Amino acid sequence: MLTNLLLIGGSNEPTSIFLAGKINFGWMNVFGLIIIVLFLIPNIIYKVKVKNYQKLNTNKFMKVLEQIGQYGCIFLMVFDFGMGELGFDSIEALLVYLFGNIILLILYWILWILYFIREAYWKKISLAVIGTCLFLLSGITMTYTLLIILGIIFGIGHIYIASKNKPKLKG
Repeated sequence: MLTNLLLIGGSNEPTSIFLAGKINFGWMNVFGLIIIVLFLIPNIIYKVKVKNYQKLNTNKFMKVLEQIGQYGCIFLMVFDFGMGELGFDSIEALLVYLFGNIILLILYWILWILYFIREAYWKKISLAVIGTCLFLLSGITMTYTLLIILGIIFGIGHIYIASKNKPKLKG
């Protein structure tokens, strides 16, 4: 998966590894797929659990903006759109990507658990911000410009909608 590694070594074992160019995944990022699956699981559980949830915001422009950003980010987290951008400039960027996303996903799941126990406005906004940060962190560390742009679009739409929608359940 990770390519462009050049080994320089002494006798039988390499003594150092350095990068010759960008570390990339090819056309598919398996780590991105795992991150997206873990990101979507609590959302799916919530949609199944609360079948009569209704979003109150009717701003169609912001809904479209959120959807374009969300589906675009999900796709770009997993697939290279043919622009040859999907990869990391350094091993440090790869480590920030992996550990940063792990930390964000742990926070995201903890907040979802707390949200399942008792819904609160601050939790809803926090979930929207963490989701946006996950896409932006991934785009920045992979130097994937289109993912960064769609992450910003998603963040604007999603945080706006989350801020305007206070959950109201139909009886």
